[in-house]
Amino acid sequence: MCGIFAVYNYQGDINAFRQRALFLSKNRGAQVYVPFNAWNRHSRIRHRGPDWSGCIVADNSILSHERLAIVGVDSGAQPLTNEDGTLVLSVNGEIYNHKHLRNNLKHDYNFKTHSDCEYEEHGADFINLLDGMFSFVLLDTKRNRVIAARDAIGITTLYYGWASTSPETVYFASELKALNEECDKILSFPPGHVYDSDSAEPKTRRWFEPTWWDESRIPTADVDYKHLRESLERAVRKRLMSEVPYGVLLSGGLDSSLIASIAARETEKIAQELKKKLQNGNGNGSPDEDDLIDESAPASWPRLHSFSVGLPGSPDLLAAREVAKHLRTIHHEYTFTVQEGLDAVADVVHHLETYDVTTIRASTPMYLLSRKIKAMGVKMVLSGEGADEILGGYLYFHYAPTPEELHKETVSRVKNLHTSDCLRANKSTMAWGLEARVPFLDKAFLEVAMNIDPRLKMSHKGRIEKYVLRKAFDTSDDPSARPYLPDKVLWRQKEQFSDGVGYSWIDSLKSSSLQVVSDAKFEKAAERWPLDTPLSKEAYWYREIFEQWFPQNACTESVVRWIPREDWGCSSDPSGRAQKIHEAAYEKPAEQ
Repeated sequence: MCGIFAVYNYQGDINAFRQRALFLSKNRGAQVYVPFNAWNRHSRIRHRGPDWSGCIVADNSILSHERLAIVGVDSGAQPLTNEDGTLVLSVNGEIYNHKHLRNNLKHDYNFKTHSDCEYEEHGADFINLLDGMFSFVLLDTKRNRVIAARDAIGITTLYYGWASTSPETVYFASELKALNEECDKILSFPPGHVYDSDSAEPKTRRWFEPTWWDESRIPTADVDYKHLRESLERAVRKRLMSEVPYGVLLSGGLDSSLIASIAARETEKIAQELKKKLQNGNGNGSPDEDDLIDESAPASWPRLHSFSVGLPGSPDLLAAREVAKHLRTIHHEYTFTVQEGLDAVADVVHHLETYDVTTIRASTPMYLLSRKIKAMGVKMVLSGEGADEILGGYLYFHYAPTPEELHKETVSRVKNLHTSDCLRANKSTMAWGLEARVPFLDKAFLEVAMNIDPRLKMSHKGRIEKYVLRKAFDTSDDPSARPYLPDKVLWRQKEQFSDGVGYSWIDSLKSSSLQVVSDAKFEKAAERWPLDTPLSKEAYWYREIFEQWFPQNACTESVVRWIPREDWGCSSDPSGRAQKIHEAAYEKPAEQ
């Protein structure tokens, strides 16, 4: 991934604005957050792309780019232009089917790079052909037209904004902090949408229209365990596209462990296929799957590395150690202290650009781990976000009153992943120039998993959450099969990441907020913030930090908080431990 900043239709001297644009893409200057040294400087979006910077001025627009080189490392600097300079493109993301798209173009092109972001043929409808995670801004100088888009679920981050003094100008950026000093209206660019300056109002329209999007349409399909398993395996295989060292985030929970298991198998498989092709003198050929998948990574990184983080002795560290031993990964285990976590909270809020309690709790360990991973020279990791939303995996789903209500909740949670888990995975890692890829949010896998009858996703009568996913990877009925995971990991109860890193982490956040926020301040919370009023001292603390980093009202309006389903009888605390079902002990259930 990378960082992008663009200004379209600037009303003024665009060449004079160039230095300002570079500044907005690079540094935020003397920081706002007062407890720190005022001379400290924090990156706006350069942390997202530490490998190279680019900037192009065209007519009254400007595109700036901060690059993290993962594919096409020796080339691919951005912004990209076509041969006559009439198209200018700045992209954040990865296009997994780029080779397939190149090989199926109707005309010959003189490609300037080996990257996955260079296309010119299909017009605005090309977005539907892309398989990957992406945000981009494309400028057509012939027509003074700009097209911007964001991937289907919002795995990558993108914002756009306007200044009331110049409403004709549109600003785009990967992060809020590049816009907050220029714009008094800032919106999170909606996932699965495209903005086209040539369109009639509204200029932003949805391009992603899957079969499962309508919450009122309740699926009735039975689960095909083989199809479900193979869809996820293929999603992981796609995401091994890389020319740099990569690994997997391994918490020891079901989701990350399955991704690690599949990645380990696929890495071995691809390495064997490449070796066989080289022996047959066909080192430059394509695999049986044609050119749909770029298999460059395992050739230079043939054994999987796994990474876990937690407080000493935490549940996740112990479980991850067992999974890594089973998978024979090269495992890296990092511990942090409660104080180190508390010291990082202000920076985490700065990078995440949210005050949502759940997101900050989980992001802090991920933020600390990402720094360790990047220090090893690793630039890309696979992660397990999305499975709980897709398959009803959170413990509060046990309280879903009906299958229909469960399905509506899963659709709603997937639609809003860009405000929570996707935001966390993207910004916690990209704070250090590390890219996270999320196989569970593959469009093809979503089509399979979101169309399963919700009765089969219900957690009831002793059935553990995400039963269908566990069953799809359960090989216990075939003694000759190689197990994906140890049985006690495959059937381990859900442990939310912020809990699994060590129970004292959340407990310490709560106790610290009691020291920071006085009773008198908290009593006036509604007076200070009549909209989206914090409901706890911990929430108040994060809101206060956020406001010190981002005092503009436009920034606050871009934040979405997740509130547990109290109408289902759930605790208002988003921690999994706050749910009574957390204490339940499960045995591997019989199929129902």
